[in-house]
Amino acid sequence: MTAATGGSSGGRGPGDWGGAAYARPVRSLGAALGSMSRVVAALAGAAAVVAVASFAGGYRYRPLAEVAPPRAASPAAGQRPGTPALLERRIAGQVPAGLYVAIDTIGNRLFLKRGEQVLLSAPCSTGTGGVLTDPATGRRWVFDTPRGAYHVLAKARDPVWHKPDWAFVEEGKPIPKDPRRRIDTYSLGIYALSLGDGYLIHGTLYQRLIGRSATHGCVRLGDADLEAVYRAVAVGTPVFIY
Repeated sequence: MTAATGGSSGGRGPGDWGGAAYARPVRSLGAALGSMSRVVAALAGAAAVVAVASFAGGYRYRPLAEVAPPRAASPAAGQRPGTPALLERRIAGQVPAGLYVAIDTIGNRLFLKRGEQVLLSAPCSTGTGGVLTDPATGRRWVFDTPRGAYHVLAKARDPVWHKPDWAFVEEGKPIPKDPRRRIDTYSLGIYALSLGDGYLIHGTLYQRLIGRSATHGCVRLGDADLEAVYRAVAVGTPVFIY
């Protein structure tokens, strides 16, 4: 799903978290990244395998660089291509050796893993897929969580959110010209991790909605799970969303 437009205006200050890209169109990640996403999805099912405001400071979406396509495995003697054993060998060769995060947007589940070891399995909330249209201008926003391969680009405690235009349209309020009226110091929770392009993993005021498709594209976690992920991952940690 795509949106016709999706930006917001308003200033940002150093250390603040903007909200311009809560509903940006999903990027085309290319065949290589698509392959990695499918691999992570396969891992979730086979081995029981963390989304949305931009960090003011120049960070932008940055996919995993040069993800090599899977190398075709040579079937063992008497083993036909496509058999479970061969597929397991191919999947095992794609698993990152270090710490990484995987997010299942269908099951609304976040996994913190090291190799094939599951360190944390937590319910999360992802995008609703809903569409919002500004009746005054016709602008549209689609609230999807994007799929693909990302990195943690920045971390913040007590993040500040600069509310984008869609937040005011959704509330039926006029879009403010004064950027100070966009400042929100509580909606993102205690911690936030930026994945770039406006997407965050962050907390929420609506704990009862954790585990449902209830966000504008971000990935929300409950307080305890969010703190565990925030403390465990470093800037640069891979994040796979599928």
